[in-house]
This record gives sequence, structure tokens and C-alpha cells, in this order.
Amino acid sequence: MSLRRKLFTVAAAAVVVGGVGVLLAQREYKSGVVWPEPPVVTPAPVDKPGAPPSDAIVLFDGTAESLAKNFKNGEKWIVADGAATVKGGSIETKAKFGDIQLHLEFATPEKVDPKQTGQGRGNSGVYLMNRYEVQILDSYENKTYFDGQCGAMYKQQPPMVNVCRKPGEWQTYDILFESARFDADGKVTKPAVVTVLHNGVCVQNHFELKGGTFYDRPAKYEKHEPTAPFHLQDHGNPMRFRNIWVRELKPIVGKEPEKKPGEEKKSGD
Repeated sequence: MSLRRKLFTVAAAAVVVGGVGVLLAQREYKSGVVWPEPPVVTPAPVDKPGAPPSDAIVLFDGTAESLAKNFKNGEKWIVADGAATVKGGSIETKAKFGDIQLHLEFATPEKVDPKQTGQGRGNSGVYLMNRYEVQILDSYENKTYFDGQCGAMYKQQPPMVNVCRKPGEWQTYDILFESARFDADGKVTKPAVVTVLHNGVCVQNHFELKGGTFYDRPAKYEKHEPTAPFHLQDHGNPMRFRNIWVRELKPIVGKEPEKKPGEEKKSGD
């Protein structure tokens, strides 16, 4: 066997063995960032999807006591069989939140009045920070304007798909929300962003809000505090809610590596 053939065979063998030979010759990249260890969170049991993980703040556990404790006006809603039915006005969280993961379950009225169509059927909403509405509506075989149907960011963005269940059936919202950021003059430095999973299906994917959601005027940002309550709307329909919890989203922050003397000068050369 010629020398060239021997060298080719050895090189090929190094590649064939899972690329080990090649990997051993490479130098591992290390960012140098010192990361704190992520905390351990126990997720919901496999047989209880939607149950709160161990670090969740439970706002409604199916009892009237929890609804009244965590929501302003919560004592007015009717609580029975682990669910709260809308009555007597919207309810607002007593606590304030910024960036959150929000889970809730809702059911539109099972008995449908044929006279109620469009926005008049199974209407409610989740108002994040009391100003950014994720629309709740009975959109099962019920036509309305697309940026006002269930799963829409009201008057700003329709859902990518309609995954509504039949009237009376329980449905889920899992919402990831990042609050807007403002500078000292009230200028937006980072728009609010929302991702919505409706019944486990993504209907809003990292959508950048154009401002507050309004019925009678265009979206517009108004400077607000980094945290604020959210509320569930009473729109005149006997909507039901259950299993409401939130998680505050706090990214892990690492310590950047210290630059060696003269490193900045070299990078600018």
C-alpha cells in the first residue's frame, strides 16, 4: 500500500469513528461567562396537565376564598364545582406582575342564544397589565372580525389558527408575556411581546404589540410602570374560569468574564 493510500485510510477511519478523531483535534469554545445554577422547579404531574408547577403563584384554585383573596371584586363572581362564573363586573389581580407565564382555563356558555352572534357570544378577555388584551370569545362556528376572534391580540393581530372547542367545553390559555420598556422620556425602548398557546396550539408567536389594545382608537403606547395587575373582563356573558396561575419570568444572569490587560486595545487594532 502506498504512503498516500495509508494516510487517506487513517484519516477516513478517524472520521468514521463518530467523528471522534476530528473532535479531539478541535478546541472547545468556552464563553467564560460564570452562570448561576438554574433553580429546580417541579413540573405538573403527567396525569394532570395544566396543574401549577412548584414555583407558580396560584391565583384561583377553585375556591371562593382564593378568588376573593387574589382578585379585586372576586367575591362577586359565583364559585361552584371548582369554577368561577362571571357576575357583577370584571376582576383584577391585587398583585402586580411584569414578565409572566400565565395559565388559565375558560369555558364559554354551553347554551347558545341564536340571537347572540359575533362579539355578543361568549365574550371576555385577558387584559395583561390592564391594557393589552388577549381576546376570549366563542369562535366555534361563530364569525366576527378576525382581529377580534378568540386568540387575537384585540384589534392588532388575528390568531394564526382557530382552535376553539365547542360551547361549554373547557379550553386553555398559556400566555408568555414580556412587558414594554420605556426610557425616562416615555419613549418605547422595547415593545411588549406576547406568545399565546390556545388549547396547546400556538396562535400568537412572539408578537410585538403596537401599544394598548382599544376598541375605539388605534393602538398606542403610554408609559407605565414595569409591573401592573391584569384583569379578566365581564362583557355580559356568563363565562366560567378555573385553574389560574402565573410564574414570574426572570432570566438567568451570568457574570461576564473579566478582560485581560490590553485585550480591549488588541480588539480595536
